[in-house]
Amino acid sequence: MSYCEGVWQQALPRRAAILDLPFNRELAAGTLPRETFQFYMLQDSLYLDGYSRALSLLSARSPETDMMLEFAQAAQVALVVERSLHESVFREYGLDQSVVDAAEPSPTCLGYVNFLIATAHQASIEEAVAAVLPCFWVYEEVGNVIHGRAAAGNPYRAWIDAYASDEFAAAVRRVIGITDRLALHASPRAVAGMTRAFMRSVQYEWMFWDSAYARETWPI
Repeated sequence: MSYCEGVWQQALPRRAAILDLPFNRELAAGTLPRETFQFYMLQDSLYLDGYSRALSLLSARSPETDMMLEFAQAAQVALVVERSLHESVFREYGLDQSVVDAAEPSPTCLGYVNFLIATAHQASIEEAVAAVLPCFWVYEEVGNVIHGRAAAGNPYRAWIDAYASDEFAAAVRRVIGITDRLALHASPRAVAGMTRAFMRSVQYEWMFWDSAYARETWPI
């Protein structure tokens, strides 16, 4: 069993909890309130800005050329391709740029972004790569499961299709391959750090969707 296969199984209870969140169940049914999806997309736009910075840091620190290219391209996709998806949703919801620019990260969004950037900057390259992997892999799983369950005429079809696409799946497989290569040559201590980082990011994935459903704000 490869490192990623093992940690993926270890994360199974948390992955099941993500799929069972009201946000994702209602997204599949097409009954998620528009205001909730709008809040989620605004927060996701803020998150992707930070995520792309973390990926850029990984590209700069990568010991191999293919890793450098993979993370540089992933950072570009986060900024350009996924942002175009967000912008089309913003237009559909009648949100002008001033609303988007004025949006502030929720406590969960800010915590997740800061965790990824700090890990990418300060931790070992092995741990840093493991920390960014769940955003790829968990989103692929959620996209595929929701795609199979999605009601006919689902208003969120564009989002669902983006994360259930063959192109996204190929990107996920490449990052899994990089993570397995790093784990293969890592010390036991480094592998333990990878697992901690991976599992923490899976927890943050649950928290991000849950906070979007609650339309989380700062308590004071």
